[in-house]
Amino acid sequence: MTVMKICCIASLDEAELAASLGAHAIGLVSAMPSGPGPIADDLIASIAAEAPRHLRKFLLTSRTDPDDIARQVMQAGTDTVQIVDALLPGSHARLRDLIPHVKLVQVIHVTNEQSVREAESLASDVDALLLDSGNPLAAVKELGGTGRTHDWTVSRAIVDAVKIPVWLAGGLRPENVADAIDAVRPYGVDVCSGVRTNGVLDTEKLAAFAAAIPG
Repeated sequence: MTVMKICCIASLDEAELAASLGAHAIGLVSAMPSGPGPIADDLIASIAAEAPRHLRKFLLTSRTDPDDIARQVMQAGTDTVQIVDALLPGSHARLRDLIPHVKLVQVIHVTNEQSVREAESLASDVDALLLDSGNPLAAVKELGGTGRTHDWTVSRAIVDAVKIPVWLAGGLRPENVADAIDAVRPYGVDVCSGVRTNGVLDTEKLAAFAAAIPG
């Protein structure tokens, strides 16, 4: 069964709504160079502490220094960190030493076949990969939340190439999530803007998204 992560959670009410409609995990977005959903670090910590216990809590960070990331994760109190930018070699090992109890999820911004090689090179360093549609080379970095899909054949090649869980993000919505799952066969799907209206989590869209995920 494909699990569901609802990202850009902005309040405890949104976390509880996500949980009530079958979410396995939530994403709490800290400061980013662009994109929707960032909230203050103290609000992230509050939601992580009070959200339903069964939810995995992902802290999304654009920081790249492992010591800095570790401090942020410990302040947030999340069980997972989603690293949305590339790190220097050795950084994931340093994070393992600093926060051994926290799951490491590295984002791969899928562009072309090079993304498959990037995923293969990182798979032994992290607990999971998350495939998104950002553009880290843009003048203002896009590190997620673009609302764009990417080439799912590349994403499927990544799923087939690695032995760790792979989450699929990028432009997912109720109308295309079943096709995305069929094409990629990810461990989980991750959605932000596709289940929101004017930036607010939309109960009907979220319910439709959850219903479209094959059981």
